[in-house]
Amino acid sequence: MKPTRPTVADIAAYDEIIDARSPAEFAEDHIPGAVNCPTLDDAQRVEVGTLYKQVSAFEAKKIGAAMAAENIARHLRERFLDRPRHWKPLIYCWRGGDRSGSMATIFRAVGWQAGHLEGGYKAWRSHVVKSLEELPAAYRFIVVCGATGNAKTRILQAIGQLGEQILDLETLASHKGSVLGVLPDQPQPTQKAFETALYAALSRLDPARPVYVEAESRKIGNLHVPEALITRIRDGECVNVDAALAARVAFLLRDYDYFLARPAFLASRIEVLRTLQSNETLGRWHDLVAGADWPTLVRELLETHYDPLYRRSHDRNFKGIHQASQFATDDLSPDGIARLAAAIVHSRTAQIA
Repeated sequence: MKPTRPTVADIAAYDEIIDARSPAEFAEDHIPGAVNCPTLDDAQRVEVGTLYKQVSAFEAKKIGAAMAAENIARHLRERFLDRPRHWKPLIYCWRGGDRSGSMATIFRAVGWQAGHLEGGYKAWRSHVVKSLEELPAAYRFIVVCGATGNAKTRILQAIGQLGEQILDLETLASHKGSVLGVLPDQPQPTQKAFETALYAALSRLDPARPVYVEAESRKIGNLHVPEALITRIRDGECVNVDAALAARVAFLLRDYDYFLARPAFLASRIEVLRTLQSNETLGRWHDLVAGADWPTLVRELLETHYDPLYRRSHDRNFKGIHQASQFATDDLSPDGIARLAAAIVHSRTAQIA
């Protein structure tokens, strides 16, 4: 009788997770915590695939087996020789086939209890997609709303520091959520990796307690928030932060200070707005960049572009915005943000009491 192979549900029972796919496959997405030990590297995978298509499966398997044996031997020698006898690794590849199977066979021959994941990464990916369709319904979201520059992400993080549950979508997406939200030298994850991170974050949350989240659009940079999650968030209870314009300008000048050292990068991001603003307006903003008049530029971006966009978007998409508790402030300094976070949490606690 063929032994039962471990499934995604058994992952926690293993000491270490080994991804036997190529580095490019691993970079696109992987099971959280996995280490990449390719049985075929990117170039070898292409070579074997070409042989398979152009010559024969037999020739491809011969070369592939030789490459895999050399790579597995190197991983064993360089990474795993110090593992004890009772070590239990879980090994996977794309479909749970030959690449991970060959490594599992060798590791078992050593004496380790190596698991060979049924279905491989494809099974993991199916689990993530299905979970992101079902998990959001279990949570009650409190949505921190407010126009651009109201320090919503910082307030959310301060709420987390108070011990409350948060879902920080912008940090997971490596993007601040607007046209100017691109983070220099910090690329966004792939869509698959973003969804894996979302699944991991949601799985750590307690459905019996509320989850604070920032109001977002369906897209954060190039990434899409899964439909079930964005729908659930938009049905959530809203709290609205309304900071004075001067405080918002001062906050943005601090929070986006990296733009001030890269005026050419900032100008390229402003250019993205050309379809939404007149040539005259864009020309003026470019002049403000050239003249390093940052306060005027930020103020005009808020008043001309971001604030009208915010009003249209939130009125249309967030059901609870008109009943939202209001939190006004003229202070978005770190201390002011901490006070706002405490006030929001206190108001929610008082309502429950």
